Amino acid sequence: MPRPPRLRIASLWLVALLFATRLASADWVPPEGRWSIATGWADGWPVNWQHLAPVRSEQSGEWTQHHGEFVLPGGKLVVRDSERTVRDGLVEVHRRWQWTASEPLARVSLSVRIRTGLAGSAKPFLPGISYYDNPAGQSVDPAPIPVIAAARPLRRGFYEEHRFPLPFAAAEGDTASGPTVVALHSTPSPVRFGCQPDQWWSLGVDYTADGVELALHSGAVASNGRTGILKGHQRRWFAYPEAWCTLPPGAIVEKKFLVETAPVPRPGHGFRGPMHTAVRLNAALNPDGFPPVRDVLERKFADTLARWRETPHAIGIQAFPEHRRWIDLGWAGQSEAFAYPFLVLGDVFDLREAKRYVQSGLDFIASAPFGPNGFPVRFNLDTGAWLDRTNPLSQAQAMENMLHALRVARGKPGLDVSRWETFLRRAADLHAARVLAPAWRPISTNEGFLIAPLVHASTILAEPRYLDAARKAAEHYIDRHQDMAEPYWGGTLDARCEDKEGAWAAFQGFLAMHEVTREARYLEAATHAADVVLSYMYVWDVPLPPGRLADHGFKTRGWTAVSVQNMHLDVYGVLCAPAFWRLGKLTGREEYQRVARLLYVACGQLLDPRGGQGEQIHQTNYAQHYDYDHLTGVRGDYVEQWNVYWISAHFLVAAAQFREMGVDVTAW
Repeated sequence: MPRPPRLRIASLWLVALLFATRLASADWVPPEGRWSIATGWADGWPVNWQHLAPVRSEQSGEWTQHHGEFVLPGGKLVVRDSERTVRDGLVEVHRRWQWTASEPLARVSLSVRIRTGLAGSAKPFLPGISYYDNPAGQSVDPAPIPVIAAARPLRRGFYEEHRFPLPFAAAEGDTASGPTVVALHSTPSPVRFGCQPDQWWSLGVDYTADGVELALHSGAVASNGRTGILKGHQRRWFAYPEAWCTLPPGAIVEKKFLVETAPVPRPGHGFRGPMHTAVRLNAALNPDGFPPVRDVLERKFADTLARWRETPHAIGIQAFPEHRRWIDLGWAGQSEAFAYPFLVLGDVFDLREAKRYVQSGLDFIASAPFGPNGFPVRFNLDTGAWLDRTNPLSQAQAMENMLHALRVARGKPGLDVSRWETFLRRAADLHAARVLAPAWRPISTNEGFLIAPLVHASTILAEPRYLDAARKAAEHYIDRHQDMAEPYWGGTLDARCEDKEGAWAAFQGFLAMHEVTREARYLEAATHAADVVLSYMYVWDVPLPPGRLADHGFKTRGWTAVSVQNMHLDVYGVLCAPAFWRLGKLTGREEYQRVARLLYVACGQLLDPRGGQGEQIHQTNYAQHYDYDHLTGVRGDYVEQWNVYWISAHFLVAAAQFREMGVDVTAW
């Protein structure tokens, strides 16, 4: 069998690194001057810009220091850049502003501007915010998602730094040297002398008459052709019209940033170098300081048992809070997911009736009726009836969980798996036939979730035709998404846009294809999709304002943003953790295994004594289930009442997958 393409993957990034080293010292300074400030404000944006070049420069070891002074009516603003080329080819700059006058300097805006050399056709990449300008979301419903390059009348996108899972903004496009990516990395921070109570630096991209510019601003925000707005809700933008600074006498402000330039080996791959640079720069993969995993899992098992329902009509897990008495399969309930971890971890956690729960729960699910579109995914415990809900995404996730339960159950005495096998074969037959049909053309990446269960069904149920269908789906999504002209999207049921769940569907599916076929093509595709998933993971701890998250000492690193439309945090990355672990082993890149551990341990925060756990963590100025007209008090809160079973299920499923790989997460 061919070996994984470790040398090929490594060599691509070695070439990129050498290119970055050669270009990192290129002139990124705008032609107007190294420093730019504004002393006025109009229409939600700084005005009265002034620019300055250094009056002198000096060398101090590996650092070059550039000095200048803005002479203003009230005094002097002294500026200094300390710049060096670091060993990995990045340009690092420490910028300093000092107001030396005896009276305050009001309504001033500070900035960092980076000339990229990219033409206006370049595409932006802002982690968690803009994926090559979100073309998929634009094609469906552009109003609730960030649009930058295609926006009118203004092509400008700047967002608070705490909205960035990885704090960099990049653009990919053509230069005289060929396809190139330029990135501006930031050390995120609030603005000390801002006029807003929780004002932060903003980071983003500006399309000017001279080309693409990356920049940091001391508070100014813009998106969707407008200045002075923030995305504060799933479908709403809010005004943030004034965000200047007032510097008192003697005030000093500093900002650290890095500029990265690298070649793009293939279209749609430019984001990968800056993304891994951001992970390394933030030293973000420290898994310490989180609740012990064994304690978390004990409470997740307790939460599972507390949701168990036995009625005259049904047996299983109630997925939602009491006002929604449903057994819900796949996304978002995961009522079927308990069976696999019960079988793998039942002895470890002394679940004495684990087999009874698994037998009765999966037997009930296997009794669900089939229609032309498959099996229903929701059962109403009050009416005693299956509801007509058959989306392929939820069916695929339910099949995946049940197939793993079936595989493990076959090796355990006292379980009758015949009904599960019949159910899963019927489901796999139906969806394989759909995928193999010439007219199959899914709307989004949502049906990418079918790849993994069809791969596993091909071996567990011994039917090669299922692998044929999985291969067709995998090839479809490789061709469709690898160049990011259409990024992975549509994997969440409530947001029609670029999202991490769409990328996860592809990552999971491509990885399953590689593990069965050993074909290098699928490992390369899995690594690309994994990097998109990783771009939604916070690699730094966002300082939080007074509120319930700060009350808990909440740390954001390791949590994942949902999509470019739903910008809160969730625990979904827990489910992805075992796949990142396997990817690290297959590619020889230990960094992915460190990512896996952080994804898993970080999300054990905010548990209640019963094992329940809310979601929709408000690390930024965004809230989905709030009835509000302003953003005051949103950042730093979270929604604890939306306590859906998938939050517990993912912990248990991932723990079972780790155990089958020989990794004991209870020691973490």
